[in-house]
Amino acid sequence: MARGRRRLGTSLLVLLLVLGGLLVAADRAGAWAAERTLTEKVSSEIREMKISSSEPEVGVGGFPFLTQVVSGNYEDIHIVLRDVSRGGLVLPELDVHARDVKAELNTLMSGEGEVVARQILGTATIGYASIRALFDHPGLQLSEQDGKLRLQLPVDVYGQRLNAVATGQITSAGGRVRLAVTDIRAEGLNLGSQAQAFLDQYKRRLALDIALPPLPFRLKVEGVQVRPEGLAVTASAQQVPLSGSATLPGQ
Repeated sequence: MARGRRRLGTSLLVLLLVLGGLLVAADRAGAWAAERTLTEKVSSEIREMKISSSEPEVGVGGFPFLTQVVSGNYEDIHIVLRDVSRGGLVLPELDVHARDVKAELNTLMSGEGEVVARQILGTATIGYASIRALFDHPGLQLSEQDGKLRLQLPVDVYGQRLNAVATGQITSAGGRVRLAVTDIRAEGLNLGSQAQAFLDQYKRRLALDIALPPLPFRLKVEGVQVRPEGLAVTASAQQVPLSGSATLPGQ
């Protein structure tokens, strides 16, 4: 009798494990199908804006996926676009999180219908190599130091070649990123007033105005931060459909 109960308990445990495995498999299969649909919708958005980029990388966050399907509300959809450009500056990466996304099951399975995000947050990274290419200053090096942009470059001051070190101030407005040098000095040297005045005038040659490519999903630039990997441009938008939403910055 006891042996029979043990066998029954073992059989029920195996059955539960099998059912659990099937549910997890179904959950992941559903998430994969939704990700494919969303990839197509994002690709359509990119084509509409005539933006060049890699194929979108889309991931549906939150687990289990099937409970989100029932509610028609998805916690977080993560979208990554690489090498984003439109005839100018290339953004190595645009990292986007669509939050509180609403979509019917049929929309995610068939691709027909609207997918709307309550909020979209995006971060576009401009690598230092891309910024350096915009300057006409051989030997220029760019890096982050204490949250500020550090510039290092050789400068000829009255026939003497010096290694100049400068601090850059970064601002953003109207879909553009602007660089202005606030301080410049000769590394390891105390210059006379005339040589220092020359360097101070040289700061103007280090000013830069960067036009960003148009961003998808109606993203509007909010700010820019200096990071070790480059300039991180932050942007956001509210109540955005994930396709057919092409809008240029500032519009």
